[in-house]
Amino acid sequence: MASNILQKSDYIKTSLRAYFLQNGFNYGNYQGLGYANMLFPALRKMYREDDDQLQAALKENIEFFNTNIHFVPFITSLHLVMLENNTPAKEIRSIKMALMGPLAGIGDSLAQFCLAPLFATIGASLAQDGMIMGPILFFVAMNAILLAAKVLTGLWGYKLGTNIIASLSEKMEVISNIASMIGVTVISGLAVNFVKITTPVRYVANMPDNQQKIVAIQDMVDAIAPRLLPVLFTGLIFYLIKVKKWSTYKLVILTIVLGIVLSVLHLIA
Repeated sequence: MASNILQKSDYIKTSLRAYFLQNGFNYGNYQGLGYANMLFPALRKMYREDDDQLQAALKENIEFFNTNIHFVPFITSLHLVMLENNTPAKEIRSIKMALMGPLAGIGDSLAQFCLAPLFATIGASLAQDGMIMGPILFFVAMNAILLAAKVLTGLWGYKLGTNIIASLSEKMEVISNIASMIGVTVISGLAVNFVKITTPVRYVANMPDNQQKIVAIQDMVDAIAPRLLPVLFTGLIFYLIKVKKWSTYKLVILTIVLGIVLSVLHLIA
Protein backbone atom coordinates (compact mmCIF):
# COMPACT_ATOMS: atom_id res chain seq x y z
CA MET A 1 0.00 0.00 0.00
CA ALA A 2 1.39 3.37 -1.00
CA SER A 3 1.44 6.24 1.46
CA ASN A 4 -0.64 9.41 1.10
CA ILE A 5 -3.26 7.89 -1.16
CA LEU A 6 -6.05 9.69 0.69
CA GLN A 7 -6.73 13.37 0.14
CA LYS A 8 -8.27 15.85 2.56
CA SER A 9 -11.58 15.39 0.75
CA ASP A 10 -11.52 11.69 1.68
CA TYR A 11 -11.22 12.62 5.34
CA ILE A 12 -14.17 15.00 5.02
CA LYS A 13 -16.28 12.30 3.33
CA THR A 14 -15.37 9.86 6.10
CA SER A 15 -16.33 12.45 8.71
CA LEU A 16 -19.74 12.94 7.08
CA ARG A 17 -20.33 9.19 7.16
CA ALA A 18 -20.59 9.59 10.95
CA TYR A 19 -24.31 10.08 10.27
CA PHE A 20 -24.46 6.33 9.56
CA LEU A 21 -22.55 5.29 12.70
CA GLN A 22 -25.67 4.05 14.52
CA ASN A 23 -27.18 2.25 11.53
CA GLY A 24 -25.50 -1.04 12.39
CA PHE A 25 -25.87 -0.73 16.17
CA ASN A 26 -26.22 -4.06 18.01
CA TYR A 27 -25.46 -5.47 21.44
CA GLY A 28 -22.61 -7.60 20.14
CA ASN A 29 -20.24 -4.82 19.18
CA TYR A 30 -22.37 -1.65 19.59
CA GLN A 31 -21.10 0.78 16.91
CA GLY A 32 -18.44 -1.57 15.56
CA LEU A 33 -20.22 -2.25 12.28
CA GLY A 34 -20.98 1.45 11.82
CA TYR A 35 -17.34 2.37 12.49
CA ALA A 36 -16.13 -0.06 9.82
CA ASN A 37 -18.80 1.34 7.48
CA MET A 38 -17.43 4.87 8.04
CA LEU A 39 -13.95 3.74 7.03
CA PHE A 40 -15.03 1.55 4.11
CA PRO A 41 -14.70 4.02 1.17
CA ALA A 42 -11.30 5.24 2.42
CA LEU A 43 -10.08 1.69 3.01
CA ARG A 44 -11.32 0.59 -0.42
CA LYS A 45 -9.32 3.44 -1.98
CA MET A 46 -6.21 2.50 0.01
CA TYR A 47 -6.47 -1.22 -0.78
CA ARG A 48 -8.06 -1.01 -4.23
CA GLU A 49 -5.62 -3.57 -5.60
CA ASP A 50 -5.77 -6.01 -2.70
CA ASP A 51 -9.17 -7.35 -1.68
CA ASP A 52 -7.65 -9.58 0.99
CA GLN A 53 -6.11 -6.60 2.79
CA LEU A 54 -9.38 -4.70 2.50
CA GLN A 55 -11.30 -7.56 4.08
CA ALA A 56 -8.72 -7.90 6.84
CA ALA A 57 -8.83 -4.17 7.58
CA LEU A 58 -12.64 -4.20 7.78
CA LYS A 59 -12.63 -7.29 9.96
CA GLU A 60 -10.21 -5.62 12.39
CA ASN A 61 -12.66 -2.76 12.90
CA ILE A 62 -15.86 -4.73 13.30
CA GLU A 63 -15.30 -4.96 17.04
CA PHE A 64 -16.78 -3.32 20.12
CA PHE A 65 -16.83 0.44 19.75
CA ASN A 66 -18.98 3.10 21.38
CA THR A 67 -18.45 6.85 21.28
CA ASN A 68 -20.26 10.07 20.42
CA ILE A 69 -21.48 10.32 16.84
CA HIS A 70 -20.37 13.96 16.49
CA PHE A 71 -16.80 13.43 17.71
CA VAL A 72 -16.07 10.07 16.11
CA PRO A 73 -14.54 11.77 13.00
CA PHE A 74 -11.61 12.84 15.17
CA ILE A 75 -10.88 9.16 15.83
CA THR A 76 -11.43 7.97 12.26
CA SER A 77 -9.13 10.69 10.88
CA LEU A 78 -6.35 9.76 13.31
CA HIS A 79 -6.94 6.12 12.44
CA LEU A 80 -6.60 6.69 8.69
CA VAL A 81 -3.50 8.90 9.02
CA MET A 82 -1.78 6.27 11.15
CA LEU A 83 -2.87 3.52 8.76
CA GLU A 84 -1.47 5.40 5.77
CA ASN A 85 1.86 5.71 7.56
CA ASN A 86 2.04 1.96 8.22
CA THR A 87 1.54 2.25 11.98
CA PRO A 88 1.11 -1.24 13.50
CA ALA A 89 -2.52 -2.27 13.97
CA LYS A 90 -2.00 -2.81 17.71
CA GLU A 91 -0.91 0.80 18.19
CA ILE A 92 -3.81 2.15 16.13
CA ARG A 93 -6.28 0.10 18.14
CA SER A 94 -4.85 1.37 21.43
CA ILE A 95 -5.29 5.00 20.36
CA LYS A 96 -8.76 4.28 19.05
CA MET A 97 -9.94 2.62 22.26
CA ALA A 98 -8.31 5.21 24.53
CA LEU A 99 -10.11 8.09 22.79
CA MET A 100 -13.47 6.31 22.66
CA GLY A 101 -14.54 6.99 26.26
CA PRO A 102 -13.38 10.59 26.78
CA LEU A 103 -14.82 11.79 23.45
CA ALA A 104 -18.12 10.06 24.24
CA GLY A 105 -18.38 12.06 27.45
CA ILE A 106 -17.42 15.37 25.82
CA GLY A 107 -19.71 14.89 22.83
CA ASP A 108 -22.73 13.74 24.86
CA SER A 109 -22.34 16.66 27.26
CA LEU A 110 -22.07 19.17 24.42
CA ALA A 111 -24.97 17.86 22.33
CA GLN A 112 -27.44 16.70 24.99
CA PHE A 113 -26.77 18.93 27.97
CA CYS A 114 -25.59 22.15 26.33
CA LEU A 115 -26.82 22.70 22.77
CA ALA A 116 -30.13 20.85 22.98
CA PRO A 117 -31.42 22.60 26.15
CA LEU A 118 -30.16 25.98 24.93
CA PHE A 119 -31.82 25.94 21.50
CA ALA A 120 -34.89 24.05 22.76
CA THR A 121 -35.50 26.79 25.33
CA ILE A 122 -35.08 29.57 22.75
CA GLY A 123 -37.17 27.74 20.16
CA ALA A 124 -39.95 26.88 22.62
CA SER A 125 -40.07 30.50 23.80
CA LEU A 126 -40.49 31.76 20.23
CA ALA A 127 -43.05 29.05 19.46
CA GLN A 128 -45.15 30.03 22.49
CA ASP A 129 -45.34 33.54 21.04
CA GLY A 130 -46.71 32.08 17.82
CA MET A 131 -43.51 32.44 15.80
CA ILE A 132 -42.83 29.68 13.26
CA MET A 133 -39.13 30.53 13.58
CA GLY A 134 -39.04 28.72 16.94
CA PRO A 135 -38.90 25.11 15.70
CA ILE A 136 -37.02 26.17 12.56
CA LEU A 137 -34.33 27.83 14.66
CA PHE A 138 -33.97 24.73 16.82
CA PHE A 139 -33.74 22.40 13.81
CA VAL A 140 -31.33 24.54 11.77
CA ALA A 141 -29.07 25.61 14.66
CA MET A 142 -28.67 22.11 16.11
CA ASN A 143 -27.94 20.47 12.77
CA ALA A 144 -25.61 23.23 11.57
CA ILE A 145 -23.50 23.17 14.73
CA LEU A 146 -23.33 19.38 14.89
CA LEU A 147 -22.44 19.18 11.18
CA ALA A 148 -19.66 21.69 11.78
CA ALA A 149 -18.50 19.65 14.77
CA LYS A 150 -18.20 16.52 12.62
CA VAL A 151 -16.24 18.22 9.86
CA LEU A 152 -13.98 20.27 12.14
CA THR A 153 -13.12 17.36 14.46
CA GLY A 154 -12.39 15.22 11.40
CA LEU A 155 -10.03 17.84 9.99
CA TRP A 156 -8.49 18.37 13.42
CA GLY A 157 -7.83 14.65 13.72
CA TYR A 158 -6.27 14.66 10.24
CA LYS A 159 -3.99 17.60 11.06
CA LEU A 160 -3.06 16.33 14.50
CA GLY A 161 -2.43 12.83 13.20
CA THR A 162 -0.19 14.12 10.41
CA ASN A 163 1.86 16.17 12.88
CA ILE A 164 2.13 13.33 15.38
CA ILE A 165 3.29 10.84 12.77
CA ALA A 166 5.85 13.29 11.44
CA SER A 167 7.32 14.32 14.80
CA LEU A 168 6.70 11.37 17.11
CA SER A 169 7.06 8.34 14.87
CA GLU A 170 9.83 6.94 17.06
CA LYS A 171 7.71 7.31 20.18
CA MET A 172 4.47 5.83 18.86
CA GLU A 173 4.94 2.64 20.84
CA VAL A 174 5.21 4.65 24.07
CA ILE A 175 2.12 6.67 23.13
CA SER A 176 0.29 3.44 22.31
CA ASN A 177 1.17 1.94 25.70
CA ILE A 178 -0.06 5.08 27.47
CA ALA A 179 -3.26 4.94 25.45
CA SER A 180 -3.73 1.29 26.41
CA MET A 181 -3.36 2.15 30.10
CA ILE A 182 -5.91 4.94 29.78
CA GLY A 183 -8.31 2.60 28.02
CA VAL A 184 -7.96 -0.09 30.69
CA THR A 185 -8.48 2.53 33.41
CA VAL A 186 -11.68 3.78 31.77
CA ILE A 187 -13.06 0.26 31.31
CA SER A 188 -12.18 -0.62 34.91
CA GLY A 189 -13.99 2.47 36.14
CA LEU A 190 -17.06 1.51 34.12
CA ALA A 191 -17.00 -2.03 35.51
CA VAL A 192 -17.07 -1.03 39.18
CA ASN A 193 -19.60 1.78 38.68
CA PHE A 194 -22.12 0.20 36.34
CA VAL A 195 -22.04 -3.46 37.44
CA LYS A 196 -24.16 -3.56 40.58
CA ILE A 197 -23.77 -6.74 42.63
CA THR A 198 -24.08 -7.00 46.41
CA THR A 199 -24.85 -9.86 48.77
CA PRO A 200 -27.47 -9.66 51.54
CA VAL A 201 -26.06 -12.72 53.34
CA ARG A 202 -25.62 -12.23 57.08
CA TYR A 203 -24.71 -14.53 59.96
CA VAL A 204 -24.83 -14.34 63.73
CA ALA A 205 -21.47 -14.30 65.53
CA ASN A 206 -21.12 -15.15 69.23
CA MET A 207 -19.08 -12.58 71.10
CA PRO A 208 -16.84 -13.35 74.15
CA ASP A 209 -19.30 -11.62 76.52
CA ASN A 210 -22.12 -13.96 75.45
CA GLN A 211 -23.52 -11.26 73.18
CA GLN A 212 -24.52 -11.97 69.63
CA LYS A 213 -23.63 -9.77 66.71
CA ILE A 214 -25.09 -9.84 63.21
CA VAL A 215 -22.31 -9.73 60.65
CA ALA A 216 -23.02 -8.67 57.06
CA ILE A 217 -20.88 -10.44 54.48
CA GLN A 218 -21.08 -7.41 52.19
CA ASP A 219 -19.55 -5.18 54.87
CA MET A 220 -16.70 -7.65 55.29
CA VAL A 221 -16.11 -7.79 51.53
CA ASP A 222 -16.14 -3.98 51.29
CA ALA A 223 -13.62 -3.75 54.12
CA ILE A 224 -11.26 -6.10 52.29
CA ALA A 225 -11.79 -4.91 48.69
CA PRO A 226 -14.63 -2.51 47.82
CA ARG A 227 -16.64 -3.45 44.71
CA LEU A 228 -15.03 -6.89 44.67
CA LEU A 229 -18.15 -8.73 43.45
CA PRO A 230 -18.62 -6.54 40.33
CA VAL A 231 -14.92 -6.95 39.52
CA LEU A 232 -15.12 -10.74 39.88
CA PHE A 233 -18.18 -10.93 37.65
CA THR A 234 -16.54 -8.70 35.05
CA GLY A 235 -13.48 -10.96 35.19
CA LEU A 236 -15.71 -13.98 34.58
CA ILE A 237 -17.31 -12.34 31.55
CA PHE A 238 -13.88 -11.38 30.21
CA TYR A 239 -12.68 -14.98 30.63
CA LEU A 240 -15.70 -16.37 28.80
CA ILE A 241 -15.20 -13.93 25.92
CA LYS A 242 -11.44 -14.21 25.49
CA VAL A 243 -10.81 -17.84 26.40
CA LYS A 244 -14.08 -19.66 25.82
CA LYS A 245 -15.10 -17.44 22.85
CA TRP A 246 -18.67 -17.08 24.09
CA SER A 247 -21.09 -15.00 22.03
CA THR A 248 -22.94 -11.98 23.43
CA TYR A 249 -26.21 -13.90 23.47
CA LYS A 250 -24.76 -16.65 25.66
CA LEU A 251 -23.41 -14.03 28.05
CA VAL A 252 -26.78 -12.26 28.28
CA ILE A 253 -28.57 -15.56 28.98
CA LEU A 254 -25.97 -16.51 31.60
CA THR A 255 -26.32 -13.13 33.30
CA ILE A 256 -30.13 -13.39 33.41
CA VAL A 257 -30.09 -16.97 34.72
CA LEU A 258 -27.46 -16.25 37.38
CA GLY A 259 -29.28 -13.09 38.42
CA ILE A 260 -32.61 -14.89 38.85
CA VAL A 261 -31.24 -18.01 40.56
CA LEU A 262 -28.91 -16.21 42.96
CA SER A 263 -31.61 -13.63 43.79
CA VAL A 264 -34.14 -16.38 44.57
CA LEU A 265 -31.55 -18.00 46.84
CA HIS A 266 -30.95 -14.58 48.46
CA LEU A 267 -27.26 -14.78 47.67
CA ILE A 268 -27.11 -11.52 45.72
CA ALA A 269 -29.15 -8.34 45.70
